[in-house]
Amino acid sequence: MTNKTWFITGTSSGFGRQLTEQLLARGDSVAATVRNAAAMDSLAAKYGSLLWHTELDVTDTTRMREVVKQAFADLGHIDVVVSNAGYGLLGAAEEVSDDQIDRQIATNLTGSIQLARAVIPHLRAQGGGRIIQLSSMGGQIALPALSLYHATKWGIEGFW
Repeated sequence: MTNKTWFITGTSSGFGRQLTEQLLARGDSVAATVRNAAAMDSLAAKYGSLLWHTELDVTDTTRMREVVKQAFADLGHIDVVVSNAGYGLLGAAEEVSDDQIDRQIATNLTGSIQLARAVIPHLRAQGGGRIIQLSSMGGQIALPALSLYHATKWGIEGFW
């Protein structure tokens, strides 16, 4: 098996962290993005040059484009891009604040779309690659008090 190079958003915890740890353990290289770079300290110490990491809030499109450009420049080739960053917002639609709505959509939906837009030109230039967008069952069904979360996940399903 040939080792691959991955670009993954939201790697400080949860699925993104687990995926990053497993890929590094098998010898793959990972470009990991987190909102707080210190979250990668233990992995950086353990895996050294296999881990390229930087801070990124996926709601900052300008910064995202810079990070993507730098990752491709530094790593030369990225085989797989995983759009993982996101979170759930619990609350009835009429109870959540305008800021919570804006942040949920910016993180879970717009961030994912902007990541795809940022990486596609690089993937085309290198002759291919894969984009994996993590959604959830929330993009297929709806549960009470998760309407904004579901809206973002349904949006992801529609975009792809």
